[in-house]
Amino acid sequence: MDATWNVYILRCADGSLYTGIATDVERRVAEHAGGVRGAKYLKGRLPVTIVFQYEVRDRSCASRIEHRIKRLPKCEKERLVGMPRLLRTWIQQSMQDSGAGSAGTGC
Repeated sequence: MDATWNVYILRCADGSLYTGIATDVERRVAEHAGGVRGAKYLKGRLPVTIVFQYEVRDRSCASRIEHRIKRLPKCEKERLVGMPRLLRTWIQQSMQDSGAGSAGTGC
């Protein structure tokens, strides 16, 4: 069985938001903090705090959600992060809208 994937959002020290995917969010955040395998975006923006985490079925689904979140304007990301239940609903709705929820292939 494949590992479950998570979409996560980090709040950076400068107040910006970073969205990523991982099978183990805590490990991935530690990698970001260690700098060796961390995202280039986070250099100079540490420390970070996990502000949202959502488990999905597979990497493909996680990547689609990550992409949709990254396309949002910052004000919309801030609004959604402030209301985790709304963000979860938004994710579920966005996957249904993309057709990912049909025929058992959704998230």
